Amino acid sequence: MCTFIFGHKNPDTDSVASTIAFSYLKEQLGETPIPCILGNLNKESEYILNYFNIPQPTLIKNVKTQVKDLNYGTVESVSPSSSILNAYKLMGSSNQRMLPVLDENNKLLGIITMKDIAMGLIQGDFYHLHTSLSNIINALDGKILTGKDKIIKGTISVIAFYYDSIKGNLNENKIIIVGDRYDIIEHAIHSKVNLIIITGDKDIPNSYLDLADEKNVPIISVPIDTYTTSKLINQCNYISSIMKKLDIIKFHENEYLEDIKEEIINTNHINYPIVDDHNTFLGFINRKHILKPGRKKVILVDHNEYSQSAEGLNEAEILEIIDHHKLGDISTSSPINFRNMPVGSTCTIIYQMFKEQNIAIPHNIAGVLLSGILSDTLFFRSPTTTPLDQKCVEELNSLLNLDIEEFAMKMFKAGTSLEGQSIEEIFYKDFKEFVLENQSTGIGQVFTLDIEDVLNRKDEFIDFMDTVHHHKDYFLTLLLITDILKEGSYLLFRCNHNHFISSTFGVTSEQGVFAKNILSRKKQVVPKISETLNTL
Repeated sequence: MCTFIFGHKNPDTDSVASTIAFSYLKEQLGETPIPCILGNLNKESEYILNYFNIPQPTLIKNVKTQVKDLNYGTVESVSPSSSILNAYKLMGSSNQRMLPVLDENNKLLGIITMKDIAMGLIQGDFYHLHTSLSNIINALDGKILTGKDKIIKGTISVIAFYYDSIKGNLNENKIIIVGDRYDIIEHAIHSKVNLIIITGDKDIPNSYLDLADEKNVPIISVPIDTYTTSKLINQCNYISSIMKKLDIIKFHENEYLEDIKEEIINTNHINYPIVDDHNTFLGFINRKHILKPGRKKVILVDHNEYSQSAEGLNEAEILEIIDHHKLGDISTSSPINFRNMPVGSTCTIIYQMFKEQNIAIPHNIAGVLLSGILSDTLFFRSPTTTPLDQKCVEELNSLLNLDIEEFAMKMFKAGTSLEGQSIEEIFYKDFKEFVLENQSTGIGQVFTLDIEDVLNRKDEFIDFMDTVHHHKDYFLTLLLITDILKEGSYLLFRCNHNHFISSTFGVTSEQGVFAKNILSRKKQVVPKISETLNTL
């Protein structure tokens, strides 16, 4: 089963790079990872992936349990041209009370249940037959005396009368069941009936067989007596004659478990078919599958809080977390691998894991790892930077031979361009929600070399933030406009406490105030906010 690897919502370069690099590492270790992102790539990440020629990770909406995650197995199926008796025997041998009826391309045409077969035996049409000659042969263990396989369609008659009684009653629409009554057989041949079934495995003189060949009348012989043959013959009909094909409750493989539970609970069916986009049958599910559902397997990188992760994470099975942030609120029901280090980038941790596993790093993976570290440490200007981050960049660049300063500036320039972006897009570029000292807080951060473009739209940003602040019922809504070269951030905010910003950052409480040396949301902003909240 595949494992989804992803970083936090509103993915930044470290989140995207660590997802890609860790997925590659897992693949080299024999696993089946799928690198994913929870939101659109920012411009910096796009620049890096294009630079190193790496495809974008898969964009996913959530990790909720879907129908395709349930532990259903394959089941036996029948074609619409199978006989009713064949379906019944298949149910008995496979211990299934319901069978899917599929065409030659495995498309779902209908379903057949044991109840449908039973009701057919009680209320069915006992006088008409529409099936293939081979179905009759197989069901009655018969053999062909004349003719070849063909479609048999007509009215069934068991001939128990004298020859004179049936004269004029036989025609091309008749299917007759008879013993070794040669006069009846000869008359039936001359009447060009649809089919003659000889019971009791009786030998028929060749003269009658030659006549039947001449008149193109098929004759088959069955070993069972006339009574048993008459009881079984209508079960040779096509299964399509009694299958249910309308108003079938079926589910698409991508539907969510939460959306189908109620329908399964409120309907009393044995099984429910699962199909794909092309109506291809995949299997059956029932109540037992929703009681113990399968769960998506996930690995989290660069975060460990529910609010920052994929929707439906509580329905997934978390296998591993690789992160460099403070411990969050994610919990698991069993022990997992949790790698957490106080370094400037998740990519630093993952590079160490490559070294521990002695896995060679190809050029493009080395490139994204180096980019993730440079991005999250702001080219070593961030206070989160550690000597280990710098050492990792040095070792990775020995594989790349880049002019690191030139590359970093091009990367930041590509990533910090705000041209054509709306207020909302800029605000949510790198936005995270925190619960600090029981207070809900939303903090966005924008790294840009074009500070004036943002500050010139200050009033528009404040109006937008005011809406977010009240809609989310935050204590504090904060936007950091970070100037990498000036090594500090301009602050736009909405807060339920008048002097909170000045108390926290030691600046005046005016919109757009510059807070020198405030570069890291994780290591500076969040701890300062928590510290001030503790004093209120």
